[in-house]
Amino acid sequence: MVNVSTAGVNKTVYHQPVWIFGPALGILSNILTCRLSRFRNCTGSGLPVLKGYVAARRGEREEMQDAHVLLPDMSSCLSALPEQVSRVSYFAVFDGHGGARASRFAAEHLHHNLAKKFPSGDTENVDKLIKKCLLDTFRQTDEDFLKKASSQKPAWKDGSTAACVLVVDDMVYVANLGDSRVVLCRMETAADGQRRSVTLALGKEHNPTVYEERMRIQRAGGTVRDGRVLGVLEVSRSIGDGQYKRCGVISTPDLRRCQLTANDRFIILACDGLFKVFSADEAVKFVLKILQEGSVEQRLGLTEEEVRFETACQQLAGEAVKRGCADNVTVILVSIGF
Repeated sequence: MVNVSTAGVNKTVYHQPVWIFGPALGILSNILTCRLSRFRNCTGSGLPVLKGYVAARRGEREEMQDAHVLLPDMSSCLSALPEQVSRVSYFAVFDGHGGARASRFAAEHLHHNLAKKFPSGDTENVDKLIKKCLLDTFRQTDEDFLKKASSQKPAWKDGSTAACVLVVDDMVYVANLGDSRVVLCRMETAADGQRRSVTLALGKEHNPTVYEERMRIQRAGGTVRDGRVLGVLEVSRSIGDGQYKRCGVISTPDLRRCQLTANDRFIILACDGLFKVFSADEAVKFVLKILQEGSVEQRLGLTEEEVRFETACQQLAGEAVKRGCADNVTVILVSIGF
């Protein structure tokens, strides 16, 4: 069961999240969301308990072009799991540009493509197969959207970045395109015995000013002007953007892997709307400060920790808007407990 909530609307649905309308925006909200999405560790195998929280702000934009997905339990999507795997979770943020159709398409289809390609049965070298699965999934999703976009009259020119987190038991796989980012908060004990946070960047930004990205674009016959592809597109990798694919813009994600430990506190996935006004370390410290505050308002059906994480997620997105970000802002906060 997944709880779906957006723009003041709350519904309970089963199995897969569904698109719902946000009356406050008057548009299809393109939010596949669980305000509090919990996967309980019922296996007794010591896996981390993951809980997902989301906050989305339209900012000063006329349209909400971000989309996001929280699936703390993907088992209903998968026909079978590898014998050595007992749980798969999926969280994703998609930041659309030129329209919301690419981000909506990716939010609706990418995890289904992933499920179709995910390894199963008695499989050796699961890590290698999962990485190949992610690469194939992004390529397939991009190809499918471009095919649909080119068939329209006039052709769609939308594009989208992506930041996806796939948790396989206690192993985190991150796949990102463009300037949406994923960071992990890990607590470590310093030499003086104090517990301090360490911010781990899981992925890298893809923009045309990066040497490797610029060289690929130029080899394909494109140019980089004013830090943009052909002087227009701010990212060098994306889903969609069919008119720039011939200029070296690709849909191959950066892949990172990280094993979760008992020292890990939470993961932040967010679009560039957050990181325009927060550094990764500032965002982590902002969340930690709220988690460590004194008393919190009790809410029916939520533990104190759940209230703190929910509050931190909402305030982080809200603070980005207060700091002057006029862009859409979407933040997913995934708490980690052992």
